[in-house]
Amino acid sequence: MKILVTGFEPFGGEKVNPSYEAVKLLPDRIGSAEIIKMEIPTVRRKSMEVLTEKIEEVWPDAVISVGQSGGADSIRVERVAINIDDYRIPDNEGNQPSDEPIYPDGENAYFSTLPIKRIRDAIQAKAIPVTVSNSAGSFVCNHVFYGIRHLCETKYRDKGIISGFIHVPFIPEQTKEKPNEPSMELEAIVAGLTTALEVVAESIEHRA
Repeated sequence: MKILVTGFEPFGGEKVNPSYEAVKLLPDRIGSAEIIKMEIPTVRRKSMEVLTEKIEEVWPDAVISVGQSGGADSIRVERVAINIDDYRIPDNEGNQPSDEPIYPDGENAYFSTLPIKRIRDAIQAKAIPVTVSNSAGSFVCNHVFYGIRHLCETKYRDKGIISGFIHVPFIPEQTKEKPNEPSMELEAIVAGLTTALEVVAESIEHRA
């Protein structure tokens, strides 16, 4: 069993991105699952190009994308991705689309195929703040969430890959000069993501 977990490079003037800082610290194996970790660019289109190449190299059973949600006070397990790029700020190569479809021939939205409620409950049982979120935004996080779900429903339909997205808060070093912004210790984020991976691995085993 293989689970591909991705985090993003820093963007928006930040020096770090807690998504990849946490992904780097995840275990290499969870039960029978090999955990494959990857940093992807915070860039429209390019993020999906490198991800598609990696998926077709390793053919994972699941893809879990992780992104930063500045201002969030909990881990956010995302439910739905929408077919819109509408960037409040430019991405890392200056792209700033407005109300543009990610895939013109794609569905309006796709739901996560991860067991999102079980993930939430398992993280909550560890006393880590977590919620199910109904909006992944319209920046590169949503672009990747939607893009992978679109591939899984079309080009990769016969592969049976499950996929979804998890947002994580700032870590404390990012909020030293932003005292009103919430943050979460990196260790708690890592623990929450590890728990999510345990739930996903168990789900894949039961499916098999």
